[in-house]
Amino acid sequence: MIGGMWIRSTMTYRASFVMTSLGNLALTALEFVGILLMFSQVDRLGGYGLAEVAFLYGTSGAAFGLADLLAGSLGRLGTRVRDGTLDAFLVRPAPVLAQVAADRFALRRLGRVTQGLLVLGWALCTLDVTWTPVKVLLVPVLLVSGTGIFTAVFMAGAAFQIVAQDAAEVQNAATFGGTAMLSYPPTVFGDNLLRGVTFVLPLAFVNWLPALYVLGRPYPLDLPRWVAFAPPLVAAACLGAAGLAWRAALRTYRSTGS
Repeated sequence: MIGGMWIRSTMTYRASFVMTSLGNLALTALEFVGILLMFSQVDRLGGYGLAEVAFLYGTSGAAFGLADLLAGSLGRLGTRVRDGTLDAFLVRPAPVLAQVAADRFALRRLGRVTQGLLVLGWALCTLDVTWTPVKVLLVPVLLVSGTGIFTAVFMAGAAFQIVAQDAAEVQNAATFGGTAMLSYPPTVFGDNLLRGVTFVLPLAFVNWLPALYVLGRPYPLDLPRWVAFAPPLVAAACLGAAGLAWRAALRTYRSTGS
């Protein structure tokens, strides 16, 4: 209901919506332009060609864009905690998490999703890959699971903001920073970072591990190939853990006292 209200409000000024959406699309497109500029100077990046990096970029960008569309408003929760306006959500007969996620729902974020899908579509048409039914099915599964993992990160970050009363930049480092990292091959990063994003904050399951199966690339850290099919389970576990963290954090909320 809250999300629908914001959509109706946005569509009242359709020209403004179109311009902001196109602006969002153009800004996110500049990220891929940077990759194109790099490949104008080199043939391969970390042993990966342009089409392979585009596949990583497209899957990461689309998954993050969908999560940002659904739960990006959670990133502003620290402001509501500091000024006490979170209290208004607590007295309404609806789940607080759903209310906060739908608050100021912004359709313009579809620009990032669209741009990621366009790059992904180009990569799929360009990749030199022997497609099997399993690989074809793994692509949409990858996108859905990646969206779930990023959504869980947004939820966990919001829970941390309740406790810390801000720290939005910590969340941004894992979300915006995470999607930027996943746009590049894992071979350009050190083993310690790969261990961190596999076993601590499992962002590698967003696209790296399933994408390596699709691309026929070796796995980092001597991981078994079956981890390519683990993202749905990882996403479910992350969402469950983030939900518990959210409930625990919300119980500690004491308003501003004013």
